[in-house]
Amino acid sequence: MDLDPVRRIVAQDSGLAGVSVVRADGTPHTSLVNAGVMDHPVSGTPVVAYVTYGPVKLRNLRARPATSILWRAGWRWAAVDGPSELIGPGDTDPESLRLLLRAVFTAAGGTHDDWDAYDKAMLDEGRVAVLVEPVKVYGNA
Repeated sequence: MDLDPVRRIVAQDSGLAGVSVVRADGTPHTSLVNAGVMDHPVSGTPVVAYVTYGPVKLRNLRARPATSILWRAGWRWAAVDGPSELIGPGDTDPESLRLLLRAVFTAAGGTHDDWDAYDKAMLDEGRVAVLVEPVKVYGNA
């Protein structure tokens, strides 16, 4: 899957993207995230990644992993559809999760002046990395 169009557009607007998942009643739920492209921490294959939290959203993603992510910059856009994999507290050791959450943040164009504060906030909020396997990539970027 060619994710170069996604990489180009992520760099144009700090990875700002709309992500849509499916609620229990079958309706879409869309939210705004920072997402980027990175290598999967186990397989090494390119995935789209973002960080999220909240028991309802995580429960929805675990039950129905179908995800669509859309980035835009002006009239250019790129989208990725695919299943989500969640890696959060309890899914891996704390140090691996800390490093993964940083990697996702930087893949989306994020930078931080105080990584210790970032790590603490991610831990306190129970943040989870969402890795989307690209099944379909489309757009005009």
